[in-house]
Amino acid sequence: MYKRLFIPGPVDVPKDVLDKMATPMIGHRTKDASILQRSISEKMMKLMKTKNQILLSTSSGSGLMEGALRSCTRKRAAVFAVGAFGDRWYKMAVANGIPADKISSDLGEPTTPKMVEEALATGKYDLVTITHNETSTGIMNPVKEIAEVMKKYPDVIFCLDAVSSLGGTEINVDELGVDICIASTQKCLGLPPGLAICSISQKALDAAKQVENRGLYFDLVEIYECIQKKDHQYPSTPSLSHMYALDYQLDKMIEEGFENRFNRHLEMAKIVRDWAKEKFEMLAEDKYASNTLTTIKNSRGISVADLNKELGKKGYAISNGYGKLKEKTFRIAHMAETTVEEIKEILRVIEEILDI
Repeated sequence: MYKRLFIPGPVDVPKDVLDKMATPMIGHRTKDASILQRSISEKMMKLMKTKNQILLSTSSGSGLMEGALRSCTRKRAAVFAVGAFGDRWYKMAVANGIPADKISSDLGEPTTPKMVEEALATGKYDLVTITHNETSTGIMNPVKEIAEVMKKYPDVIFCLDAVSSLGGTEINVDELGVDICIASTQKCLGLPPGLAICSISQKALDAAKQVENRGLYFDLVEIYECIQKKDHQYPSTPSLSHMYALDYQLDKMIEEGFENRFNRHLEMAKIVRDWAKEKFEMLAEDKYASNTLTTIKNSRGISVADLNKELGKKGYAISNGYGKLKEKTFRIAHMAETTVEEIKEILRVIEEILDI
């Protein structure tokens, strides 16, 4: 049975976008492939508000996260964690033998500028990873304030995980001074999973060239140089099906207007937050609450698993809490092509099932 997804990825994908994935194949070394890949890069630069080169990767966002750590850490990485996906950055560092320290916030609390300042003041780190939007805790970190701290340390590479926020809220890469901003297709961009995207600064490329063992598939220097030398060609076989859909979806986003899209996400977020405060409790403070999904405390002690079973019978799905927060929280995503009306409907259905 088809279920309307209100989970933090994958998201529902409109039929016209899915149909673009059925576009007949072309050779991935042809001029037409270059034109397609260049078109995506130019549109992504507008979305990210950057002049930096865009790289595409046939992988999940985790691939480029690992690539950023492995390619650009010369000395030691400071990994800031506000939940499961900051923890994932650290796990990647350890698995690749990259010296790193994890600096964690309490669950439901953000990474603060003070935490970043205290870490960088030690002089130990040449790369920082920040999770912009954490889907386990529903935290959206204060990236503008963090960016002001980062600007005091111009030799440190600034990596931003925007996997669950890019396309749903404004991220001005150049203004923030982000060196590597990473996203993937299955969340706010509104496509199936399988393609990751990042911007990369010249500073990050210069740093990466100092690293001897960057791996191969996710070597950001090799990807960048291949694009430059071969007119937006990639060293490994790309998923052209995803690229056809992404190019089309970016046109739709431009037609909607980026600001309109961001405002729609914010309006949905405010509706869910207000509902959560009335019926349950919020995990995050309002000022740190995500614009693309909401993590709600299970203050009524309901069975989230049972709620989801009942929602499934009616054709809907939300997410249980993640990891340690399972059954202690539940999550409602409001991203991609979800509408205000659909958000109001899922909240009404939950109320009906729980009789609240």
